[in-house]
Amino acid sequence: MTQIEGYLPEDVAAEIAALEAMVAEVDRTQREEDVDGFTALFREDAIVTTGHGKRLWGREEITAFTAQVLPGSTGEVTATYVPERILFLRPDVATIKIRQTYTAPDGTVTHGTPTWVVTKEPQGWRFATNANVMVRDPADA
Repeated sequence: MTQIEGYLPEDVAAEIAALEAMVAEVDRTQREEDVDGFTALFREDAIVTTGHGKRLWGREEITAFTAQVLPGSTGEVTATYVPERILFLRPDVATIKIRQTYTAPDGTVTHGTPTWVVTKEPQGWRFATNANVMVRDPADA
């Protein structure tokens, strides 16, 4: 169950549903290798740090990187995304802690623990920052 806290929006249920829909869209776009759909979830000025520490500035750079790494990636590994905790910094700004599970074709499972900061924009919730972190110790997964 996702833990919810912070400066809650007026309609908490609706915003949680919208955030969960965003997480589901990330899952879908990754699984379907949909570069345009995935990068549309980012603000123009978004900042990303990849799981290997590469820093990306702005949607244009994020799109260029994603176009290099996403196509063909599901043959190497599939990933699932589950929100563990949502902290509303303001009613229109939230931090989402994600439990990410990677499964390789041979069944090997590894985990990541991304932190997403998202803002509510006219077109819906969008990434402002996204920092991916691989879990090194299975006990921390």
